[in-house]
Amino acid sequence: MKRLKYLRLAGCFSLCIAFFVCVPFSVFAQQSDFTVGNADLDARHAREEFRIGVQAYNRFAFNEAILSFERALSFRPGEPLILDWLGRAYYRSGLEEAAIRQWRAASGNYDPLSTDALLLHSRVETIQNRRNLLPIADDNVRYVEAGRYPGTMEKQILYRQPTAVLPLEDGSVWVVAYGSNELVRIDPNGIVRQRQRGPVNGFDRPYDLVRGYDGRLYVSEYRGNRVSILTSNGDWQSYIGSKGREDGMFVGPQNLAVDEYGYLYVVDYGNQRVSKFDPDGTFIFSFGKKAVSANGQLFNGLLSPTGIAVKNGRVYVADNTSNQIYIFDLNGAYIGILVTAGLMGPESLRFLSDGQNLLVADKNRVIMVNVDSAVIRELGTIGNDKVRLVDAGIDRNGNILAANFQASEVSIMTRIDDMASGLFVQIERVVSSSFPQVTVEVSVQDRLRHPIVGLDARNFLLSEEGRPVLRQQFLGAGYRAANFDMSLLVERSPATIDLREDVGVAIRDIGSAGGRIVSLVSAAAQPAKEQIANGILPSAVTGTIAEYSPQWRFDLGLRLAATDLLPVEKKRAVVFVGSGSLGELAFEQYGLSELAAYLANNSIVFYAVIIGNGRADAALEYLCSQTGGEVLPLYRNEGVKPAIQKLLSVPNGVYILSYESQLPTDFGAAYLPVEAEAYLLARSGRDKSGYFPPLQ
Repeated sequence: MKRLKYLRLAGCFSLCIAFFVCVPFSVFAQQSDFTVGNADLDARHAREEFRIGVQAYNRFAFNEAILSFERALSFRPGEPLILDWLGRAYYRSGLEEAAIRQWRAASGNYDPLSTDALLLHSRVETIQNRRNLLPIADDNVRYVEAGRYPGTMEKQILYRQPTAVLPLEDGSVWVVAYGSNELVRIDPNGIVRQRQRGPVNGFDRPYDLVRGYDGRLYVSEYRGNRVSILTSNGDWQSYIGSKGREDGMFVGPQNLAVDEYGYLYVVDYGNQRVSKFDPDGTFIFSFGKKAVSANGQLFNGLLSPTGIAVKNGRVYVADNTSNQIYIFDLNGAYIGILVTAGLMGPESLRFLSDGQNLLVADKNRVIMVNVDSAVIRELGTIGNDKVRLVDAGIDRNGNILAANFQASEVSIMTRIDDMASGLFVQIERVVSSSFPQVTVEVSVQDRLRHPIVGLDARNFLLSEEGRPVLRQQFLGAGYRAANFDMSLLVERSPATIDLREDVGVAIRDIGSAGGRIVSLVSAAAQPAKEQIANGILPSAVTGTIAEYSPQWRFDLGLRLAATDLLPVEKKRAVVFVGSGSLGELAFEQYGLSELAAYLANNSIVFYAVIIGNGRADAALEYLCSQTGGEVLPLYRNEGVKPAIQKLLSVPNGVYILSYESQLPTDFGAAYLPVEAEAYLLARSGRDKSGYFPPLQ
C-alpha cells in the first residue's frame, strides 16, 4: 500500500475543537412549555405538529412538512425554530422567496448577535446573491491566492517544478512534475494520492498532460522528445514520435491539445511547429511555418510556440516571443491573429467550460481572453518573488490552479467573494431510526450553488450542543456514486401524437445509457405515473390517444417526476422528452424559477430530449443551465446516450456521516440538535439542525 504524504496548505484551518464555537442551547430549551410536557394545550399541539413536520421533512415529504409547520405556528406564532424549519421546507420545495421570508422572520425573533441569527442572515444573503450553477470565471470577479500545494514540506521533496495541471471530476488534480519526472495526483486537501513515473525507464522531463476523447492520457516529454500514451488511470501504454526534424518527430515537445474528434495536437517547440496525430499516434501533418492566409494576411511563422487550445474548428496557438495568439483551422491553414497586444509572456491556453473564453497563464498572472471579441481580462496575480506560471486550469470546485514552475508549487486561487462568504453548508436530512446511531446528510456548496467535491472525513466536524459527537464516521459522498437514477417525463400534447415512434426511440436510447429508470410520468392535462414494471415500458411510453391534450401540464409533470428521485441515488436526473414547445399552461401553478430551484436545491439534473423538428423553448434551456443538464436533439450525430452517461461526472456535493448521540431522548419526545461544520482551505461553513428520536 502506498504511503500517503500530506502537503501543507497555506492559509488553511486546522480542525481543532477549540475553533468550534456554538451556543449550547436551543430555543426549545429556553421555552419549556413548548418542549416538554405542560398544561398549556397550545404548546402541546405546537410540539406535536412540529415533530410531525420534522419527520416529514426527513423523509422528503416537503409539502406535508410545510402544512405541519404552519399548523404548529398557528398554535405558537412567531416561534423562531418553527419558522426556521418552515423556511427549510419551502427552500427544498423550490419556493425560495417564501423560504427567505420565514428565515427573516425567525432571525428577527432571535438575539441579533446570537449564532442562530447569524446563521440565518448568512443563509439568506447567500441565496439572494446566487447567479448561475456552472463553474466558469465570472466577468466581475477577481481571484486571490487562497492556498498552495507546495513541492516541499519540512525539507522533504514532494515534487519539483510543476509545468501542467489537469483537474479531475472528483476534485483532485494531476500535476505534471517536470523536475522530478512524474505525475502526481493531489486531492483537495493537499494529500498526494497517486504517483505515476511512466514506463520502466521513466518519464524524461514530462511537460504537459491532456485527456483524449476516449479517456486516455497524453504526456509530452520535453527531453525525451516523445509523447507517452497512458490509460485513464495513468498507466503507461506506448510512445508517439522520437527525436528529429522529420514528420512525426520532435525537438522539445511541450503543450498539448485534443479536438472534439479525438485528434492530438503537439506543440513542437524546437521545430517551431504544431504536429497533428490521430488518437493512436499516427502522424497526419504539421503546420506553423511562414504562410499567407486566405484573405491575404502574411504569417511569418511560429517563433516560440507555447500554449495551444482547440474548439469549434479553430486551433489557437500562443507564441512566447511575439506575445500573440494565432488562429488556424483544423487543417493547419492560417486564419489570423486573435490577440496582438496585451500579453507579457503567454504559456498555456485552456478553454473554459463556456467554450468562449481561454484561460491563459501569462507570466505572473492568469488572464481570460474572449475568442469572439479578443478582450483580455486579468483574473488574478501571484505576488511571490519566484513566479513563472506555466499552466492554469479551473478545478471542479471553481478554483484556479496555477502551476508555478519557479517556486516549485501549485497556487490555488479562489474568487475573492467566495473567500469572504465561505462555504454554504446545509444539513439536508437526519435519519434517527437506529438511535442512538444517527446518520446525517450534509450538502456543501459555494455561494453560487456549485457543489464542492472531493471532501472526506477530515473536512467535517459534527457536534451536539457545542460538543463534538462520539464516533463520527464518514460513510460516503455523492460525487463517488457509480450509479445514477432517472425519471422520464413525456409530453402528451397534440404536437407529439404523430411523434410516438420518436418517443419510443428516445426512451430506448436513454435507457441504454445504463441508469435505472425510477418512474415514467405522462405530462397530460392531469399528469400521472405510468406502470413500467415487468417490461411494459414501451407501451407505457406511447400511451393512449386519449391522454394527449392541448391542456397538458409541464409544471405538474416535472414536479411529480422530480419528487420520485428524492429518496434514491444522489446522482439523478429528470429526462424530458417532448416537441420543444411547452404550451400556454406550462407554468400555470409553478413558475420557471421555482421549478429550477426545486431541481437544483435537491441536486436533480434536467435534460430535454427534443423529438421531431422542434426547437427547445428558452425555458428548457434555462432549466438545463441551472441544473447542469443539456438540450439534446434526438437525432444528433452522437445520439442521446453519451450525454446522459455524463450524469456520472456531474459534480455532487452531498456527504453522508454518522455518529452516536449522547443526548437524552425524553422517550422520543425531545427535539435533539445537531450541528455540522465543513472546512476546505481557508473557507468554512456551518449549519444547525435537529431531529426527533423514535418514540419509546
